[in-house]
Amino acid sequence: MAPTRQIAGFMGPLALAIGIAMLANQQAISGMAAEIARNTGLIFLSGILLLLAGIAIVRVHNVWSGGWPVIVTAVGWLAVVGGLFRMWMPQMAAPIADRLGGNATLIIVAGAVLVALGGFLSYKAYGPIAE
Repeated sequence: MAPTRQIAGFMGPLALAIGIAMLANQQAISGMAAEIARNTGLIFLSGILLLLAGIAIVRVHNVWSGGWPVIVTAVGWLAVVGGLFRMWMPQMAAPIADRLGGNATLIIVAGAVLVALGGFLSYKAYGPIAE
């Protein structure tokens, strides 16, 4: 369980911070998405970083049973797939980023999901240890 709590201790606060930033800066997030959509080099670079993070997570934590630790593994695999998509098809990722960034409702929903996920993982990482 120790690697699960350690990884959740990184993922949780990061997701929480990103979610709060998305909710607090909706206009800026929309503008950033539009800028990113015009820069396939940045999309490619973000794919490299996302792939690296995903591989690091699944290399240490590839657990598909046992309750909440599955969330950590699933996020790791989503990062691997997302990173590969951005690297292999940055020209396809650009219009997706543009469309999604222009949708205010989606920014709010994504921010709320990240706050909930980040709060949950942070609690599991830093809260009381349940045996």
